[in-house]
Amino acid sequence: MLEKGWNPRLPYDTLKKDLVDIHPTASSFKIMLDKARHHANRCMQDSFKYAKERWDKIHKPPDFKIGDLVLVSTLNFNNIRGQNKLTYFFAGPFMVKELHGPNAVQLEITGELIYEHPTFPVSMLKPYSSSDKELFPLRNKTYLKSPLQKKEKERKL
Repeated sequence: MLEKGWNPRLPYDTLKKDLVDIHPTASSFKIMLDKARHHANRCMQDSFKYAKERWDKIHKPPDFKIGDLVLVSTLNFNNIRGQNKLTYFFAGPFMVKELHGPNAVQLEITGELIYEHPTFPVSMLKPYSSSDKELFPLRNKTYLKSPLQKKEKERKL
């Protein structure tokens, strides 16, 4: 009854208002149902409030500004270079050109996404962070020789 949203027709509701005698069982049943309905509504409101607090605690609105660099998710694009298993999850970085409210961003599109519409929802974007040479000094160094270099060396011998 309470969780389905169906309110049954009770004997108390169908009685005429001008009757003096109402059976005590019918009136106590009506009072008990009203208390249960009120308690269920209060529990649902508390549950909604708790869920909203948890959601707001974790999910913060993005704060993109004009000129920021962002990456675009390629999950919904099917026209980007070859098979899906070989494509990157994110394309970019692209510069934010204009903000369309809190939920949409217009980008300066280049490269493989040039034929896509330049406005994207914020849920498809993530901020771009470039690698710092001071923090990661060995990131771009290669220590192994490539197979092509080995073959060229063998040919010379």
